[in-house]
Amino acid sequence: MLIFLDTEFTDFINCDLISIGMVSEDGRHEFYAERSDYVSDWQSDFVRVAVVPLLGGHAGRSFGRQELGEQLRAWFSSLPRSVQIACDSVHDRDLLWDAFDQDLPVNLSRSIFDLRPLIDTTVYHKAVCCYHDQPAQPWHHSLHDARAHRAGWLAWQDDRRQKRLKG
Repeated sequence: MLIFLDTEFTDFINCDLISIGMVSEDGRHEFYAERSDYVSDWQSDFVRVAVVPLLGGHAGRSFGRQELGEQLRAWFSSLPRSVQIACDSVHDRDLLWDAFDQDLPVNLSRSIFDLRPLIDTTVYHKAVCCYHDQPAQPWHHSLHDARAHRAGWLAWQDDRRQKRLKG
């Protein structure tokens, strides 16, 4: 099963996790958390303007680094015996791995499904934009971006299936 992942973080150089969002391929499992102890001095101007204002909207989902790792472990233990991360950035993967202190759950594949090749496809891009066009589903919120990745992937899968049936 694919798990669509997105993260928000302080900066590409001084990279510290701010929030993490994940949604399963079937849409039945979601995880969202914010870090309460990220290094705010490392925030880029973009993060201050586009990411930080979106934080705090999920009561009880703010954790320190260690507790976040525990929450992630508990969530992954509730998932099927084999899951694979789908993301569009190596930074997302690295930040998730770091949240586990590199000691990944046994059901989590070490390889990722790279969404980057899909981003430039019309069908994927259009589905992601349609998701974010809905009210209260902003860009640069890790859970909404993970959901948008899923929407794009589902649209891409449907398009591939239709082409195979026609061809």
